[in-house]
Amino acid sequence: MSLNLPYGPLMIDIAGTELTDIDRRRLSYPLVGGLILFARNYASPEQLSKLTAEVHALRSPPLLIAIDHEGGRVQRCREGFTSLPAMRRLGDLWEREPQRALLSARDIAYVLAGELRLHGVDLSFTPVLDLDRGRSKVIGDRSFHHDPHVLIQLAGQLIDGLHAAGMKACGKHFPGHGWAEADSHVAIPLDERLLAEIEQDMRPFRELPLDAVMPAHVIYPRVDSRPAGFSPVWLTKLRNEIGFEGVIFSDDLSMEGASVAGGIVDRVVSAWNAGCDMLLVCNAPDKADEVLENWRPDFDARRSARVAGLLPSSDVSGIKNDSRYLAGIEAAERLA
Repeated sequence: MSLNLPYGPLMIDIAGTELTDIDRRRLSYPLVGGLILFARNYASPEQLSKLTAEVHALRSPPLLIAIDHEGGRVQRCREGFTSLPAMRRLGDLWEREPQRALLSARDIAYVLAGELRLHGVDLSFTPVLDLDRGRSKVIGDRSFHHDPHVLIQLAGQLIDGLHAAGMKACGKHFPGHGWAEADSHVAIPLDERLLAEIEQDMRPFRELPLDAVMPAHVIYPRVDSRPAGFSPVWLTKLRNEIGFEGVIFSDDLSMEGASVAGGIVDRVVSAWNAGCDMLLVCNAPDKADEVLENWRPDFDARRSARVAGLLPSSDVSGIKNDSRYLAGIEAAERLA
């Protein structure tokens, strides 16, 4: 029998391709609202379907299952899934055939979302909305383009494709990771530009119909001394000035870029107080346990309801016969 629990504010991970008793215990904590999958959790489409079905059956409403599945070097499910191009390939195509690039972005996103949903994954953390400033290696060809107008056009079509397949869109990394050179997985990146100079990087977050946003583990010292995901300054700007009403995810709080906020419980508290709705603690089960055992926030029904709104509802059982899916397969192969 599944537990009846509203969505908590933590998204955690698991070690392998099937649930252990320890995984089931962690995922049953009221503080938990979602599971993020990595390449280590994937062996085959059949295995993924079995895993996600068991996770969804643990609780009611079902836990949100998410993954980083952008295309190119960031694609967690490989064998048995369509090989998706890096988004830069769409930007390159735009230079030659803009209309074809737009159609390809939409159709490839339909494949991306449809295949994940067929196997029980609810959300991919995509699209990457960082402008390619020629500086950030960790972003690199994950970025569509250096021109915000082109990026907005292509990402808009990608979002349309995700939505057509019943998946929500999560833009990252607000307000922009394209200028900061360091990789926030292993360092603390800085972007020392003035706010006026960052405005161009923020345009996609202002202009696109996003359902969720993930802030950057980047410090913009001319605006605030804290990384964006820990900054009430940045997240208030996102909510009040930009008018964003969807879910704000923290980036992984076990990353080095989050270390400025202190220990793991301090990081969780800081991100929550800054305005993040769901907090990721990944690749560190001991830290996840520390949070589960020591953090007792008041339940926030509004934030929990935002997360509930990310669950897909449409049926995708016939997606592989859809003309958009077939067009997306062709476009992905052409750009590979």
